[in-house]
Amino acid sequence: MNNSHKLLALHKPKGYVVTRSDERGRKTVYDLLPDWAFNDGWMPIGRLDLESKGLLLFTTDGQTGNKLTKPGGCKKVYEIWVRGHVTEAHIAQAKRGVESKHGLLKALVVEKLGMGGAKTKLRIIIDEGKNRHIRRLFGALKDPKFGTPLKVLELKRVSIGSFGLDIESAKWRFLSSEEERRLLNHF
Repeated sequence: MNNSHKLLALHKPKGYVVTRSDERGRKTVYDLLPDWAFNDGWMPIGRLDLESKGLLLFTTDGQTGNKLTKPGGCKKVYEIWVRGHVTEAHIAQAKRGVESKHGLLKALVVEKLGMGGAKTKLRIIIDEGKNRHIRRLFGALKDPKFGTPLKVLELKRVSIGSFGLDIESAKWRFLSSEEERRLLNHF
């Protein structure tokens, strides 16, 4: 198999910080990668917060990283569980956007996948990724029954551009040259 020299993918589990080193001694994503990934300067493309899981790409090439993170450049798909009943009005508001101190937070697509008790499962597509974008977006919306903010209980990134997550949790692999080409030629 012809592997990419520019991109590797990690299925980040919950409980790992996306940083090279953590002053609080928490586990970092580099604990899941071979030593050479840290030593050779492989950097995460974007972030997933401590409680989030899913697809995280790494590169040693700054241009590749910029291409995949610039707003409007690359669609990212998430599956989330939200505490509360997400209504059609919530979905419309999430697509219109909510103002925050981080600017306008919005989703391109919000699709209801199912319910489980007082929780709603959604598929979200965004093309930018402000800090804690999805958690803040839904936190700005209120549960109609209780008047409390909706809360994202679980967040998993399942794809970045044309590349879908196909790795077990806590595992990593290089993208193939073909996967890299499809992902980077998407722009």
